[in-house]
Amino acid sequence: MDHALFSPLQLRSVTIPNRIGVSPMCQYSSQDGFANDWHLVHLGSRAVGGAGLVIVEASAVTPQGRITPADMGIWKEEHIANLARIVRFLNARGARAGIQLAHAGRKASMSPPFKGERLLTSEEGGWTTVAPSAIPFSDRYSQPVALDKAGIEAIKEAFVIATRRAEAAGFDFLEIHAAHGYLLHEFLSPLSNQRVDDYGGSFDNRVRLLLEVTAAVRKTWPEHLPLSVRISATDWVEGGWTIDDSVQLAKRLRELRVDMIDCSSGGNVPNVKMPVAPGYQAPFAARIKKEAGIATAAVGMITEPVQANRIIAEGEADIVLLAREMLRDPYFAVHAAAAMQEPATWPEQYLRAAPPQSQPRAPIAK
Repeated sequence: MDHALFSPLQLRSVTIPNRIGVSPMCQYSSQDGFANDWHLVHLGSRAVGGAGLVIVEASAVTPQGRITPADMGIWKEEHIANLARIVRFLNARGARAGIQLAHAGRKASMSPPFKGERLLTSEEGGWTTVAPSAIPFSDRYSQPVALDKAGIEAIKEAFVIATRRAEAAGFDFLEIHAAHGYLLHEFLSPLSNQRVDDYGGSFDNRVRLLLEVTAAVRKTWPEHLPLSVRISATDWVEGGWTIDDSVQLAKRLRELRVDMIDCSSGGNVPNVKMPVAPGYQAPFAARIKKEAGIATAAVGMITEPVQANRIIAEGEADIVLLAREMLRDPYFAVHAAAAMQEPATWPEQYLRAAPPQSQPRAPIAK
């Protein structure tokens, strides 16, 4: 098996130097949506550690689209400068910089997980949540208001304006978050979407909002830069969204000039039993890649270099996006390279500690 993990990945004009990416992970460390020093150090250390793609956490396109008040945001012009600072550092370390645009839907207005993960009171600044239908995620979450047509149009416009801000910040890669039970996923699944208008009922109607958002974002996002969509490939519940649905959706997203499907799962129904095991979601990426003819990212319980390399080498996915493992080891990529006797791109400041075959990373020319 060759070391495909360390081959470059070309997406439109963007060359990702290896197939190891940092999955977007909420840090719940923002105030008023602003990126800060925590985000610079958190994301920057993964670029220093050799990741080829670093994706900024779910960034809310409206204040009401935050999961918690501590979420990252991209709903106002003032957010751009701090994000641009992060992009410059990531690129200077040889990594490509991505950002995920998100709206939390009915799972919004919560406290951060490490502060109890509970519904905020109005005294704490809680807000009215929105969803395709007035169905709460669980009895611990708020009763959402079903979006009307004007609300749907406002959501689409918010994604478009956020896309312009992402471009202004200099990002190389953009991802639309349509997974994990947040707003766009809520529209996809019949478990959370019980509308009777053009946005509910049939498969065609339930995918309509995501396709409209994607088309508008793709029209706005520069043609030479790649666009990804993260989906939950299955709800893991009978009667919910399925992998068959995901394959059909991926085909339509490909027609809209989406470049990659980021294949996660679950999150739309509480207390679901998922068969969590090493690489348990990679088969979703493999099937979508094969049947929809589109590049995919594999995520979930990918923790070992040999495991990650096998996923790429056997064609299950085009890149692996690591989350918890990157929290445990920001230097996963350079450690993986050493373990597999591949040249690693260490920062020159750290070369005294690097294996002999290592080279310093070159910055990305803009």
